[in-house]
Amino acid sequence: MDIGTISLILMVALIVLLAIGMPLGLASASLAVLVLVLKFEPTLLLNPFSFGDGILTGRPGTGPLYILAQKIYGLLTDYVLISVPLFIFMASLLERSGIARDMYSSLNVWLSRTRGGIAIVTSIMAVIMAAMSGIIGGEVVLLGLIALPQMLRLGYDQNLAIGVICASGSLGTMIPPSIVLIIYGLITETSIKSLFTASFIPGFMLASMIILYIIIRTQLNPHHAPLPEPDPNDPEPAEKRKLFGAFMSIVVAGFSTVLFIRAAFFELSGSNAASQGEPARLGTADYLPWFAGITIVALLLIFFVFGRERAKIGWEMGKGLVAPLVVIGVVLGSIYGGITGITEAAGMGAFAVLIIAILRGEGSFELVWDSLMRTLKSTGTIIWVTIGAAALAGAYTIAGGPQYVADLIVGQELPTMLVILVMMLILLFMGAFMDWVGIVLLIIPVFLPIVLRLPIEEIGVFGQLEPSHVAIWFGVVFCMNMQVSFLSPPFGPAAFYLKSVAPPHISLTDIFRGFLPFIGIQLLALSVLLIWPGIIALLL
Repeated sequence: MDIGTISLILMVALIVLLAIGMPLGLASASLAVLVLVLKFEPTLLLNPFSFGDGILTGRPGTGPLYILAQKIYGLLTDYVLISVPLFIFMASLLERSGIARDMYSSLNVWLSRTRGGIAIVTSIMAVIMAAMSGIIGGEVVLLGLIALPQMLRLGYDQNLAIGVICASGSLGTMIPPSIVLIIYGLITETSIKSLFTASFIPGFMLASMIILYIIIRTQLNPHHAPLPEPDPNDPEPAEKRKLFGAFMSIVVAGFSTVLFIRAAFFELSGSNAASQGEPARLGTADYLPWFAGITIVALLLIFFVFGRERAKIGWEMGKGLVAPLVVIGVVLGSIYGGITGITEAAGMGAFAVLIIAILRGEGSFELVWDSLMRTLKSTGTIIWVTIGAAALAGAYTIAGGPQYVADLIVGQELPTMLVILVMMLILLFMGAFMDWVGIVLLIIPVFLPIVLRLPIEEIGVFGQLEPSHVAIWFGVVFCMNMQVSFLSPPFGPAAFYLKSVAPPHISLTDIFRGFLPFIGIQLLALSVLLIWPGIIALLL
């Protein structure tokens, strides 16, 4: 059977199976077998007793089935895949311990008298949590438990509160270490470290857009975010700024001291000399005077500008931020400092969270056991979807599907940006009905070869991508698309995560209504990536 007919049958069958409620992993695996049978041994459909007479079943251990098995085995045994359960375990520990709650309290202290301060605190907290673990569902649930009751109690507009929690809670898709980027890198054989670096600016751009929207909306409509009653113990704004400066001086002094010790260790141990011309980043003797100088300046500010008493009070007010900053430093510092790879950084981050929980007196067997069980369930779901979707993607590739689709689209001689816009519409549509794991495994292997064949000078409006950056850019664009999918009705996962912890009077319709302005913000951020693709290369 020709690949065009197989593609049509596959598309219709996938829609039907998902519509009747079949799990994506099982549906994908079943259709993988169907594709191989239709392409290589269609007589099996009319005469099952002919099994063993054709290319597909004639010689066990060879042919298309063997190639497919090797592809799935290679994906599941990739070392980087181990980072997925480790990041999920870290997120589970964070959710069940009091680290996130203390972080929220500390952020709230600094912004309590700011219009829309609780919503801004929620967004900043989401950014910090995304930089720690990159897990979306846990963030939305945690923010729903901590921030939603607080905003509703203070009289915040319900739609604003809902939209802020779900839009900010899904930032883990974009901000490293993102599991979506990890899976994309595995499937497309793109450098995950480069994907992380490229997504930094777009991720924080989106977060900034959300915070800017909160500020503008609450200034234009003050009744959407009433200010809380003044606390007699709350310092005056000028004093609060000095306290914050004292706290940040302590943080900077500690951070620069750690970097000084690290650089000194690499130099004295001979690690830089043994690295064959590639010393540790920020880890050579040239940086020692800089780190020492920063530490001295910070200490001078603490003792002679802000004062020891103010520094002590500032530390008490902001110490809830220290543990998250340490975890971020361990995870991202390990990756970009050249100390470890992605997988080891995930393990170090999980270990760091566990140690912090123990030091805080929150470590227990129940904490670890519950986190492990949640990790097992979440990882199991991802793995089964990965197996099924990888099987279907592999079968369709063996049958010649991606080449057929690429020739079909490129052969139409459509403008490059129109081709990309059609892809975006397809991704947005699929994101409304399918989990991101299935999309990255089923759609990206078809779309990426097409993008790589497009004239690179016609991608975007401003600036131009380097040929080596096209796959990275498309990965970041895909992640921004998945940001939208987390809020898109009718199956936006963020809505169901929030509904599980929201008060009974908040319906799914209310939640989706609160999403609308934030979907617009996400589409605006996606447009920036399409118009100015070079934004991803600013840090590469």
